[in-house]
Amino acid sequence: MSAVCGGAARTLRTPGRHGYAAEFSPYLPGRLACATAQHYGIAGCGTLLILDPDEAGLRLFRSFDWNDGLFDVTWSENNEHVLITCSGDGSLQLWDTAKAAGPLQVYKEHTQEVYSVDWSQTRGEQLVVSGSWDQTVKLWDPTVGKSLCTFRGHESIIYSTIWSPHIPGCFASASGDQTLRIWDVKAAGVRIVIPAHQAEILSCDWCKYNENLLVTGAVDCSLRGWDLRNVRQPVFELLGHTYAIRRVKFSPFHASVLASCSYDFTVRFWNFSKPDSLLETVEHHTEFTCGLDFSLQSPTQVADCSWDETIKIYDPACLTIPA
Repeated sequence: MSAVCGGAARTLRTPGRHGYAAEFSPYLPGRLACATAQHYGIAGCGTLLILDPDEAGLRLFRSFDWNDGLFDVTWSENNEHVLITCSGDGSLQLWDTAKAAGPLQVYKEHTQEVYSVDWSQTRGEQLVVSGSWDQTVKLWDPTVGKSLCTFRGHESIIYSTIWSPHIPGCFASASGDQTLRIWDVKAAGVRIVIPAHQAEILSCDWCKYNENLLVTGAVDCSLRGWDLRNVRQPVFELLGHTYAIRRVKFSPFHASVLASCSYDFTVRFWNFSKPDSLLETVEHHTEFTCGLDFSLQSPTQVADCSWDETIKIYDPACLTIPA
């Protein structure tokens, strides 16, 4: 694997590994985890890559192999070394970057591919949610070897599961059944069902500044914002992508900024509070762009990864000047 620091982007090439998800460490500045798969995730194994920035660009700190493609990754919220991935064989894997080998634990209950995993941000509880092609969401305590609860209701593949950063025990899921659903762990059931698009929804995220605001990204190329107090129609719609939107993330630093990446090879930055919402289009990949994250330490730093076998960390111009 070779690092290239060309232009503004730090790039790590990952030959034979196609990027599915990237997530910055909540603890260590610049540290990035990337979930990858061989053969575009259709067959072969997967590799979890842990990267650090250096003078030359990006340095591979550690890598872990798994016997199936890895589709998502999430860092622990209480241990800077620990993270969880999910894979095509229906399992979740717990890794420790302080150890050269792994995983420390495997959680195998889903009966089909697991496409999303997220660690709760509420300090008082260490909970993980996973979403699968088996149409279920499972709730896990990483210290317990089996799931705590299984949530049913979606009628197709679950592509995205995300905890509320505001409300303990509350998470959202997005599915191929064209709905966004809000769940309550304590009620062990669905609170709200939103028919958000007339197409498969591949991603959702929760606004860091507004407990009632979520965004969805779908195969219909649109991003839609949803206010949970009135879900009859979206509070915003962002158009511009030309193929399916694979992942969407709200900025942790700018209250009305979000980013999206797509099968149109681009990453786009938006300010949904402005009439001309599109801030910038980044075109530095040559294949489907699947992974995307904002740094939690730097207000201007973003990471993405793509099926073109590259991972990039960069500072888009629209974030380095006042919005």
